[in-house]
Amino acid sequence: MHQGFPQNTEAADMAQLQATMQAIELACSSIQMHVNPAAAEATLLSLSQSPRPYRTCQFILENSRLPSARFQAAGAIRDAGLREWCFLEADDRRGLISFCLCFMMKHANSPEGYVLLKVASVAAQLLKRGWLDFTASEKESFFLEVKQAVDGTHGLAVQFTGINFLESLVSEFSPSTTTAMGLPREFHEQCLISLEQDYLKAFYYWVHHAAFNVSNRIIEADSEVPEVKVCSAALRLMLQILNWDFRGKKAVDSSKRGMDLFQAGMKQESSRRPECILVQPGPAWRDLLISSGHVGWLSNFYTALRQKFSREGYWIDCPLAVSARKLLVQFCSLTGAIFPSDSGNMQREHHLQLLAAIVLWMEPPDAVSQAIRLGKSESELLDGCRALLSVATVTTPLVFDELLKSLRPYGTLTLLSALMREVYKDLMENQTDEETWSWVARDILLDTWTALLLQQLDGSGQNHLLPAEGISAAAYLFELIVECELKAASASAFCDDDEPNYAQASIAAMDERLSSYALIARAAVGAVIPLLTKLFSERIMVLHQGRGISDPTETLEELYSLLLISGHVLADEGQGETPLVPKEIESHYTNIMEIDKHPVVTLCSTIIRFAEQSLNPEMRASFFSPRLMEAVVWFLARWISTYLMLPEQTGEKHSKNALLIFYGENNQGKVVLDIIIRICSSTFVSYPGEKDLQALTCYQLLHALVKRRNIINHLVTMDSWRDLANAFCNERVLFSLNAAHQRSLGQTLTLSALGMNTSEASNEFIRNMTNHMTAYLVELSSKNDFKSIAQQPDIILLVSCLLERLRGVARVSEPRIQNAIYEVGFSVMNPILIFLQIYKDESVVVYLLLKFVTDWVEGQIIYLEAKETAAVVDFCMRLLQLYSSHNIGKISVGLSNSLRSEADVEKYKDLRALLQLLSNLCSKDLVDFASEPIETYGTSISQVVYTGLHIVTPLITLDLLKYPKLCHSYFSLLSHMLEVYPEIIVQLSVEAFSHILGTLDFGLHHLDIEVVDLCLRAVKALASHHYKDRVAGKVGLGSHATSYKDPDGNFREGILSRFLRSLLQLLLFEDYSADLVGSAADALLPLILCEQSTYQSLLNELIERQRDPTFRSRLTNAFQALTTSNNLSSTLDRQNYQKFRKNLHSFLIEVRGFLRTV
Repeated sequence: MHQGFPQNTEAADMAQLQATMQAIELACSSIQMHVNPAAAEATLLSLSQSPRPYRTCQFILENSRLPSARFQAAGAIRDAGLREWCFLEADDRRGLISFCLCFMMKHANSPEGYVLLKVASVAAQLLKRGWLDFTASEKESFFLEVKQAVDGTHGLAVQFTGINFLESLVSEFSPSTTTAMGLPREFHEQCLISLEQDYLKAFYYWVHHAAFNVSNRIIEADSEVPEVKVCSAALRLMLQILNWDFRGKKAVDSSKRGMDLFQAGMKQESSRRPECILVQPGPAWRDLLISSGHVGWLSNFYTALRQKFSREGYWIDCPLAVSARKLLVQFCSLTGAIFPSDSGNMQREHHLQLLAAIVLWMEPPDAVSQAIRLGKSESELLDGCRALLSVATVTTPLVFDELLKSLRPYGTLTLLSALMREVYKDLMENQTDEETWSWVARDILLDTWTALLLQQLDGSGQNHLLPAEGISAAAYLFELIVECELKAASASAFCDDDEPNYAQASIAAMDERLSSYALIARAAVGAVIPLLTKLFSERIMVLHQGRGISDPTETLEELYSLLLISGHVLADEGQGETPLVPKEIESHYTNIMEIDKHPVVTLCSTIIRFAEQSLNPEMRASFFSPRLMEAVVWFLARWISTYLMLPEQTGEKHSKNALLIFYGENNQGKVVLDIIIRICSSTFVSYPGEKDLQALTCYQLLHALVKRRNIINHLVTMDSWRDLANAFCNERVLFSLNAAHQRSLGQTLTLSALGMNTSEASNEFIRNMTNHMTAYLVELSSKNDFKSIAQQPDIILLVSCLLERLRGVARVSEPRIQNAIYEVGFSVMNPILIFLQIYKDESVVVYLLLKFVTDWVEGQIIYLEAKETAAVVDFCMRLLQLYSSHNIGKISVGLSNSLRSEADVEKYKDLRALLQLLSNLCSKDLVDFASEPIETYGTSISQVVYTGLHIVTPLITLDLLKYPKLCHSYFSLLSHMLEVYPEIIVQLSVEAFSHILGTLDFGLHHLDIEVVDLCLRAVKALASHHYKDRVAGKVGLGSHATSYKDPDGNFREGILSRFLRSLLQLLLFEDYSADLVGSAADALLPLILCEQSTYQSLLNELIERQRDPTFRSRLTNAFQALTTSNNLSSTLDRQNYQKFRKNLHSFLIEVRGFLRTV
């Protein structure tokens, strides 16, 4: 029990209270003055952790003149109240909340607002903690006082305080801002639903009424009045309530009618953008939000204030104006079942009413942007853009455009286009790296276009196409976008390299914006494709005309930009699937049958011919910088997946078929493929050291070539591909490639072998490609003087490069070429062991050796016959033993921190590779295509893996387990092995067994809940195996589970007793995620069944520690219910595990709170 403060009972005298208050005040002052802060913090913590400190805290709140002391006292009430809630009397619970509410109202005029906010937060948290316990009448009694305050009955200060309390309460019930309280997720969910159903609408009505009542006073006043503060708080709370994640049954129904067209796909798109949050409260809110004229009042209120303070520039950004605008913007996102099934008429009127006020913030766009440039705040314009985004998100393009036509002679799309024009005008005039208002507006307006254009085909299959003026607006906008991007590209050409600028922007960083550009372009594809062709051709002509005369840098940057834009317009990203020709392109050109005149063919051919010029050495030296080649390679990789050699559609003729025919295998497909292959080779040979360019070539362009079988079939027949494969195998020029790029190239060439007509031919291709490499490694390892030459840099480089290449080959797991890849690994088994011996001090080479074996085993193990598997297992065993002999104890305690850290990193990488190797061997027992069991040849996977663990675990220190990936790999393997082969655990040596148990104990207290879950599964496996074996009359874990005294007389606890004690300590006294309770229950049940005497002893010890008879009785009853409720039995079947999970869940709710206080 904490001894810092006396327990406060009715008999506590004033002297004690005064002394405690003075101690707290002194501690707060000491912290502020940085005088002995540790002691001061201990004093404050002692108050917070004291049992029932409520009277002391209330005394401090009422009497202390130090605001920070009052703040700490409020926090202590919160901590103690949440901790002791379960055993507080009902009157005490109500009394704490009532005290907080009364204190707030009584001191509403206090200048220390942060103290009042703290007390409001405490009241909100305590009210939520008892929410499911309080009756409806008890809640009503609390809220009656709050309602009177919000109504203004007791004055403006109390009114403001009451609104602040409701704001704290709503925040406390909202999932994103709730306090955990150590309670399960279900509790918070029930509270949330209850508040929403019973009170949330009432809260909104109260604060709306409060704002309405003070609005006239604000409008009529000549200067700022106290009512402004109340109104701002009310509007802020209304906005907070509209941001609520409504859970009512009808709140988020996507009614298939009228204008409510927001489908699941759009929800994902919208959730990506914080600018737009949908409001879907359901039909119960219709009378309050729609029918009552609430929106009209708010629009008129803001408009009146706007007119009154039009000459006061500061007013736009004052809290009242900001809150009102944000609320109006949020109303634009109102959607769902709150609107009736009236073909969208009510929702249309709702948006029209809002737009009538909001459009004033943005019109005329040129005058507004000019005013901003002259110093006016951009807040109104940006909020107006956000409002357009919200409306666009919940309407169709046609309805969106028609809205403004009721108020103006033009549509909303015309306004949107005019705004974009001004935004891009500002961007072009003010080239800067700092984020300006035009940057923000551009992103919001691009999102608006995205929201509209993504709805052109909704989930019901109905087309919601842009109206004609929308298409014209999109065409004009895209032309403006391209003009801006080209100007930015040109301006960046001669910027200093050390400045962040347009030229340094990576393709990936620009991808999101370019995707929005593509949507706009496809909406007006008929105008956009010819425009891109024209712009690209003009830049190429400028290059050739100025060759040798003028500096081409600006033009090259413009071509770079055009390549990125064109790539996004013509094709979608092919991540995870084969992208189709964009439907907008396909549908627009349905009537063009003359292939060579197809606008898309013209644009693509122009770009491909330009790319082909990079193969000319003179042109390459003049124009094709590494940066431009990055764009060329990126474009080709994206384009291939959509257009090159796709299967032609039979039957009807249409534009899509024309595109596919032109770049098909019987037309220009092979020619283009040959160009692309030669460009790939050129990036490797002609651009040495350009890692980014070569990475794009390896990971995007070459991978795109081997993704589809019909392309692979032609790859292997082409001279250019055979030349690339030959260079890879026999020429040293490609040794300059980055190691990862060599691995990727080896993998790509191996995949291309699948294009051969027969399996024999495919395997022969692999052999021809790898024989030279494997033969060299075999020859090198068998040289008599290898040990003396091995450390030469060129030898190390050569060995490393060959291992990386073979690793790429080994990573291809295909039955068709499995034989050849197995032969690759088998042929270098002995060289690998020799290299491991020779290069034991070269960490990079050791890691490559381990990773090659790991990848090779992973790809081969499930296909191997028993004899081959036995050979692989024997090889892995020798590898593990050899590695162990060189590395045990290698990390010396005497090393400096920096050297030890470096050594730890090396061991981390090696050990993770070894753990992956053991996991890969395990997969043989899960998936095995062999015709006979491996045991036929005198070995078994389980024995090998446990022996591997015996070898590896001494190398795994607790410091190394701090590396997340290694930690996860280790415990994943350990959990799997203990679940699948628990009987072999007893075969480990005492040292290895003890080390594994030590790491398990470490993992049980890890911060990563996934690691803790894996450890709990491992403990469950150990305990359940022991229990089931003992029931069956077997020894189970034998001596490992038995407690004993060692020769020195020291008590050695059995492992299951140890884990039982550790798990109970974790569950009752430590912090952990509620998501782990189920796994903990599954581990605890067999532990209790195995160690019933230990469990009873721990139970009695814990009960005896309780000095309070009430606590002792409750704990005794809770432990009794834990093992008897729900008809729990002593079996370990699925049903019994589920029962125990429920029991443990109830047990923790009952006792965990008060156990952590005493």
